[in-house]
Amino acid sequence: MKPLHRIIDQARSAPRHIVLCEGEDPRVLNAAARARREGIAQITLVGEARRIIAAARACRADLDGLDLVDPAAPAHLQPLADALHRLRQAKGMTAPQALQEARKPLVAANLMVRLGQADGSVAGAVHTTADVVRSAIQIIGTHPDTSLVSSFFLMMLCQPFHSLKGGLIFSDCALVVEPDAAQLAQIAAAAADSARALLMAEPRVAMLSFSTDGSARHPAVDKITAATAQLRRLRPDIVADGDVQLDAAIVAEIAQRKLPQSQVQGRANVLVFPNLEAGNIGYKLAERLAGAVAIGPLLQGLARPANDLSRGCSADDVFHVIAVTVVQAQAAAARRAAESAMAACCP
Repeated sequence: MKPLHRIIDQARSAPRHIVLCEGEDPRVLNAAARARREGIAQITLVGEARRIIAAARACRADLDGLDLVDPAAPAHLQPLADALHRLRQAKGMTAPQALQEARKPLVAANLMVRLGQADGSVAGAVHTTADVVRSAIQIIGTHPDTSLVSSFFLMMLCQPFHSLKGGLIFSDCALVVEPDAAQLAQIAAAAADSARALLMAEPRVAMLSFSTDGSARHPAVDKITAATAQLRRLRPDIVADGDVQLDAAIVAEIAQRKLPQSQVQGRANVLVFPNLEAGNIGYKLAERLAGAVAIGPLLQGLARPANDLSRGCSADDVFHVIAVTVVQAQAAAARRAAESAMAACCP
């Protein structure tokens, strides 16, 4: 089964509540209707109900079974504003400012996730990546185990002409411009967790470089080796190679020659790029020249899932990101349950 089909099936097995704040966009409306129809998520559209209904009528999207929440309505506005004020008053936000901000659908959607009223949010068909990420970080916040929010692309290679088949995680390709060694280790750990949740396989991490096992000497290589060492200390459960060139990361025969002591053995399913420049170029090369399907940028390191869309996305893209967000929410819930069980038995 193709990785994307597995993700959709996994989402359908335990649907979660996802909020969408761009309900006047036909792509979002059609994706929301499909998500409800295919049973992968409970969907709430956040925005002015009158405008959402008019947009749905214009594009013939079925709103049956979808919830609509108008953040400016009295029943919602004051509780959301109060929550935002409590969250941001230490940063100088006043109560009147919180009341004004809480009217914004993007802010309201993330507040619903923060308050546990929804399990995840998806935005970016209309909003910029900067707005989506800033709102998610400020309102939902980072996971307790990390101080860094990063991104990844889910790369699908499922065509007959692909010699390497299946799904890969590429990280970071959209957010952290020049990570240092400690940040790169955090990115790798988060990307490994993303692989475990979405590829439903044990992560095999390649910390990419222009050097394999010290074949080149340069401060850029030193950063990769330091990051790999930190990753192994931070997460000894993760199999990782670094420094390693791309061919040795994904071709077993080359790994045997270049890195005979490899942990990954040329079967990496998580590719961690040394900086944003390399990551952005890498995923676009795979997409445009190799015909890979790129889903993302998706966010990792948040306390609860929130994902970005490209403003050039299709309705299919929105649907797929909803499915990914549901699976991330399932994994987050499982992790919280495990942590609670551990705390209960080992106080």
